Amino acid sequence: MSRLRRYLIAGLVVWLPLGVTVLVIRLLVNLMDKLLLLVPAPYQPENLLGFHVPGLGVVLAALIVLITGVLVANFFGRRLIAAWEALLARIPLVRSIYASVKQVVETVFAKGDAFRKVLLIEYPRRDLWTIAFLTGGSVPEVQAKTRREVINVFVPTTPNPTSGFFMMVPREDVIELDMTVEEGLKLIMSLGVVGPEHKERLLDTLAQERAKP
Repeated sequence: MSRLRRYLIAGLVVWLPLGVTVLVIRLLVNLMDKLLLLVPAPYQPENLLGFHVPGLGVVLAALIVLITGVLVANFFGRRLIAAWEALLARIPLVRSIYASVKQVVETVFAKGDAFRKVLLIEYPRRDLWTIAFLTGGSVPEVQAKTRREVINVFVPTTPNPTSGFFMMVPREDVIELDMTVEEGLKLIMSLGVVGPEHKERLLDTLAQERAKP
């Protein structure tokens, strides 16, 4: 029974990650394939070819994003986006949602420290440590009223890192880690099972040092 249990676990280690990966990719592909509904019915690939080709929605989504980027990169495109945002700013509920989401997207994709550093903070009490991500410097008003240098951090929940808590933590109470954001997310999503491979990284560094003339 012990040997059978070991074989079953070894099989699960192979097939479970593969199955989850296939399900996630299939969900994303099916979601993007819905974009094909924007194409007039006579010109949809399924009607032209006579059969369904999965993944064409991904190609269409990539083309839409690429063409949009090309259009907004010039003067005319920027004026068009400005007019569109001015129109959205007149709608009470829409303007708040749109402005917040746009600011978050610009912060994440822009160059800076947002979500590029993994931190260690004491939470929810002293001597208990948790992983957090740096999201930026604090609000000047907070800096002035607390009389301390505090930074904005995001503490994700386990195993779903998309939810969590926003906190302002004094910089002296924060420990910056050497692990990458990807390693930090793996650590959180795996409930602490999958940690950063510092040993392999150290061996690679030593090998590179020895290879130098």
